[in-house]
Amino acid sequence: MRTAFGETFDVPTGYLNTASVGVPPIAVADAVTTAVGRWRTGAAEPPEYDKHVALAREAWARLVGVPHTTVGSGASVSQMISLVAAGLPESTRVVTVAGEFTSVTFPFAARGMRVTEVAPEDLVRAAGQHDLVAVSVVQSADGAIADLDALRESGTRVLLDATQAVGWLPLRLDWADWVVGASYKWLMAPRGAAWLAVRPDVVDLTSPAAANWYAGEDPWQSVYGLPLRLAGDARRFDLAPVWFAQVGAAAALPWLADLDLEQVRAHCVRLANATLTGLGRPPGDSAIISLELPDSAAAALRRAGVVGAVRAGRTRLSFHLYNTEEDVDVVVRTLSGQR
Repeated sequence: MRTAFGETFDVPTGYLNTASVGVPPIAVADAVTTAVGRWRTGAAEPPEYDKHVALAREAWARLVGVPHTTVGSGASVSQMISLVAAGLPESTRVVTVAGEFTSVTFPFAARGMRVTEVAPEDLVRAAGQHDLVAVSVVQSADGAIADLDALRESGTRVLLDATQAVGWLPLRLDWADWVVGASYKWLMAPRGAAWLAVRPDVVDLTSPAAANWYAGEDPWQSVYGLPLRLAGDARRFDLAPVWFAQVGAAAALPWLADLDLEQVRAHCVRLANATLTGLGRPPGDSAIISLELPDSAAAALRRAGVVGAVRAGRTRLSFHLYNTEEDVDVVVRTLSGQR
């Protein structure tokens, strides 16, 4: 067991895979277990989950720095981005970085839009020749952080995927046209919750293509029959909730939103940089590091109990608030023995 930032985690030494799956605090896992118990015994009733949806929405809005009334709640990043793609003309010219996570780009490509990939250092320069920039705040493959200040000043509409950033990186993204994020990585909640922040001046450019009863002004009065009666705010983009994911998110996100995320960032980046320095590599500014390792070294890490991921042909390690110097030591010691 480890204690970090006031919560307890049942996370083993060497778990450096938050960028794939975050480990929940014990209290979050217990909340989900309790909800499953109520379901198992027939005690659960659908309206009781509404409060969890609301709590998670409000906390995610605080974490990305937007009003909660601008946030729609769904199940996955691609589903939320599809609402943006569905609302834009097919002639929209989209620019992204080469190797961007496909949940960001596929919704636009599937609509027949022209999606151009450029090198990360060319993104801001290319923005002015396109109608929309669609990019992750932090890249999944290697942890590279987008130049948000430059994108803000580009004059081009911007969609940001904050999935690999929110939870460890302090954010204020109310300037972006759209912001999306998922629950199950740095937010340490179950998979099945995601959010879309829509700036008020682009609501009409966003399609409620997944319109359903839960997107109504009063969901429990819009279960049957026409006419269409969607919520007046961003709840019009809601998907009917994945209940247990929302229970976990409602337990995890308010706690995270109350933390000093500058301290969280400093903790995560310090551990990532200690690993890089210990391996004789230059430090960075991200909680995610990417290492080019021979197969023998990657296998040695696995034998030592280090859990990471392989992304874009490289070993990816990610450091969250529950990681410690013990995790750094096992990586450095193991890889030093492979030299």
